[in-house]
Amino acid sequence: MLQQKVRVSKQFNFEMAHALYGYDGPCRNIHGHTYHLRVTIKGYPITDDSDVKLGMVMDFGNLKKVVMEEIISIYDHALVLNDSAPYVKNELLTTEFEKVFTVPFQPTCENLMLMFLEKIRPYFTGDLELVGVELRETPTSYAEWRLEDNEG
Repeated sequence: MLQQKVRVSKQFNFEMAHALYGYDGPCRNIHGHTYHLRVTIKGYPITDDSDVKLGMVMDFGNLKKVVMEEIISIYDHALVLNDSAPYVKNELLTTEFEKVFTVPFQPTCENLMLMFLEKIRPYFTGDLELVGVELRETPTSYAEWRLEDNEG
C-alpha cells in the first residue's frame, strides 16, 4: 500500500466567558460561550507491525492529553479579560473567583484561538504537523488557522 499523509482531528467542548473591553456592541459585557475547539494534525500512519499504534497517525488519547492539559483544564469555566481593562484591577475578581485570566490582547475568538495554537504547537514536531485549529464561539461563528495559509 502506498504511504500517504492523513489528517486526523479531535474536537473538544468547554465553557468560557470573556468581555471585549472598549468594544462598541453587547460583547463589551461579560458573557459566556460553549466553545468547540477542533485540532487537526497531519502525518503518516504507523506501518511498523510491531508498534501497538499500527495504522495510527497519532493516538487520539495522546492528542486529547495535550489539549486537555494545555487548554481545557485551564480555561474551562474561566473568565478571560483584556489586561488593559480597568476592571481587572478589582481584587474581587481574583478573591471571589478561581479562574480569572487576563491577557495582553482583546480576547476575541480569533485571538483566543491563536493563543491556544501557540500553547499546543510545540507538541507537534517532526513527522506530526499541526495543520489546523478551529475555535467555534457559536454554532455559526468561528475562527480558524490553517498551516497552508501561513507557509512561505
